[in-house]
Amino acid sequence: MNKLLITSLLTAAALISAPTQAKLRVFACEPEWASMLTELAGDKVDVDVATNALQDVHQIEAKPSLIAKIRNADLTVCDGAELEIGWLPKLVQQSGNQKIASGPGSFMAASQIVTLEKPTALSRANGDVHPEGNPHVQMDPYRMLAIAKALSARLAQLDPGNAAVYQQRLADFSARWSAAIKRWEAKAAPLKGRNVVVHHNSWIYLTNWLGMHQIGALEPKPGVPPTSAHLASLIDTTKGSNTLAIIRAAYQDQKASAWLADHTGVPAVSLPFTVGGDAQAKDLFGLYDSTIDKLLGAVK
Repeated sequence: MNKLLITSLLTAAALISAPTQAKLRVFACEPEWASMLTELAGDKVDVDVATNALQDVHQIEAKPSLIAKIRNADLTVCDGAELEIGWLPKLVQQSGNQKIASGPGSFMAASQIVTLEKPTALSRANGDVHPEGNPHVQMDPYRMLAIAKALSARLAQLDPGNAAVYQQRLADFSARWSAAIKRWEAKAAPLKGRNVVVHHNSWIYLTNWLGMHQIGALEPKPGVPPTSAHLASLIDTTKGSNTLAIIRAAYQDQKASAWLADHTGVPAVSLPFTVGGDAQAKDLFGLYDSTIDKLLGAVK
């Protein structure tokens, strides 16, 4: 047997016997972070998603199926700013997985950027107010890019063997995302200065980015369901402010927005809010495409 053949056989044997590196297991609280992980990591990670676009992430039950998903996670990626305060700590505690309780195994998107609407005083009388600011950061593309950079660095920290892959995928995502921002801003120019009424105070990052104005909310206080009296009080404001639309997230009940639309003539528009919220919002890029297209539809 010649030396070349012997060397080839030894190399093949070494490859077969070498243990394969386990993929990083990630528990994503919301669909937008699962989509971002796909962009940044591809098949280098296994991702379990806790919620979908038709669920209210404020009110998720800590079910055994979620405990099973988080038990073996190396990393949790969530909105943070106490959005998941009612269920995520329970999952972590009941799973017994201490490596994701804090430190490198816990990644909170809101902690990577400056949040908006951070209250100066806290009181339950003001409704469901988040002490660390508004957690619904996924509708600001600039903040999303900053979060992507921080998440890529965290992946490399936990999985240094694939650091070069994460770096390359971040560069590719950043280039495509920056180009998309320019396209979205040009397309959304007719929305600048327009007024909207919202169901819940979850759109501040979108309206700030596009230069729109929120003039009312269907909820009398954040997290408090719309009441007949409060909806009636919005009729004159909605009619008299050249309001573009009454917007709600895909998971929210349409009755309140439909009622106000019937009484004002202002269209009620359902926006995806996160990945999977409608047929077009299949990923982060589609989420923004759909949102802007639907708002422009109200202009027409």
